[in-house]
Amino acid sequence: MEMKTRYLGLDLKNPLVVSPSPMSEPIENIKHMEDAGAAAIVLHSLFEEQITLASNELDANLLQGEGSFAEALTYFPDMGDYKMGPDGYLEHIRRAKESVDIPIIGSLNGVSAGGWLDFAKKIEAAGADALELNVYFIPTNPGMNGQTLEDIYVQIVKNVKAVVSIPVAVKIGPYFSAMANMATRLDQACADGLVLFNRFYQPDIDINELEAKPDLNLSDSRELRLRLRWAAILYGVIKADMAITGGVHTSEDVIKSMMAGASVAMLTSALLKHGIDHLTVVRDGVAQWMKEHEYESIEQMRGSMSQKKCPEPAAFERANYMKILTHYTPESPSPMQ
Repeated sequence: MEMKTRYLGLDLKNPLVVSPSPMSEPIENIKHMEDAGAAAIVLHSLFEEQITLASNELDANLLQGEGSFAEALTYFPDMGDYKMGPDGYLEHIRRAKESVDIPIIGSLNGVSAGGWLDFAKKIEAAGADALELNVYFIPTNPGMNGQTLEDIYVQIVKNVKAVVSIPVAVKIGPYFSAMANMATRLDQACADGLVLFNRFYQPDIDINELEAKPDLNLSDSRELRLRLRWAAILYGVIKADMAITGGVHTSEDVIKSMMAGASVAMLTSALLKHGIDHLTVVRDGVAQWMKEHEYESIEQMRGSMSQKKCPEPAAFERANYMKILTHYTPESPSPMQ
């Protein structure tokens, strides 16, 4: 059996990639991830606000109005609250590269069309094998239309690709009105990979303190379905590699991701729940399934359940939609005690 795959031009020993989280901050964890079976690691994200706060520079593409910057900074943590600043992040990349043999992928999280360029070059110089752009932007301004928002994403990719030579993936959310078109535009902007999908965390409301309260719910396998659907639709339509992230917890989840058309499956919540050694469990489970079902390679299964493999994709979509609505049977209520 051949478990190798290729993602962002990188040859990987298997399709298991660790996605960004604080778990990748200790070098010991990164070594453990490699030993447990990770084929690549996307480091925890460096936030654009950290770079801006550290340099005290204002990016005019992000903020409007001279007075807004000082007010905006009050919403963010103090610089001392971040475990690792911009310079520390670059050193972390160097140390990670020295510690393991698997690819190390840097991660930048932000929204500005111009705020990342200098640091993207520094991440490349520090030795990162690739760069993941985590575009986390919620368009709350009613004056911003969908076209403007999409243009921001595309321009970010074009700008970063113009200044670095390492592969660039872009992590996006699923909430575009025409996802296939948006994916195609990012592909045409020369994104080397699309990461499907970003999870937009929803704050709760503290009714006693009368303030928004950050809240994090780890993913589970049920979240995988949205990712599978779009990977299956986009497979063979775009040239960029696809990574599925959000809902990958088991070997079955990885297999489904490959069959939908992804090149890699990314895990974080599963490792936070079960520990880093869960990578070994998932990897061995994939290998065992391939053996039992006589699959010779990951490439053999990749895209085998995509929409491209269906002779009538539109009819297939409608048929499944109709079956769900017409064949659903509610569960019987539990008898009253």
